[in-house]
Amino acid sequence: MIVEERIYTLHPGKTPEFLRLYETEGMPMQRPVLGTMIGFFTTEFGTLNQIVHMWGYPDLETRLVRRAKLMENPAWAPFTQKLFPLILKMENKLLIPTSFSPIK
Repeated sequence: MIVEERIYTLHPGKTPEFLRLYETEGMPMQRPVLGTMIGFFTTEFGTLNQIVHMWGYPDLETRLVRRAKLMENPAWAPFTQKLFPLILKMENKLLIPTSFSPIK
C-alpha cells in the first residue's frame, strides 16, 4: 500500500467553508472513485488553518488510474474552482509504509 498525504494551508477563517464544501460536494465525488480514505483532519497545534487528508492505494498505478477517473467527472473542475480561493498553499506526499508499519 502507498498513502497519499495532502496538506492544504487555508487562508485564516476559511476552514469551516472548506469543510462544508468538501463534505457536501467533494467527498461524494471522491470516495466512490478514490476508495480508501484513511483520514481527514484539521490542525489544532503547530501550523494552524490546515486540512490534512490521507488516501490509501494498493500501488502507484492504481492511484494514477483513480485520480484520472476523478478528473473525468465534469463536476470536479467547477468544485475545485470553489476551493482554490480558500487555499494559500498545497502540499502532496506519497508515503511508503516501512516493513514494521501497521498500515502495509
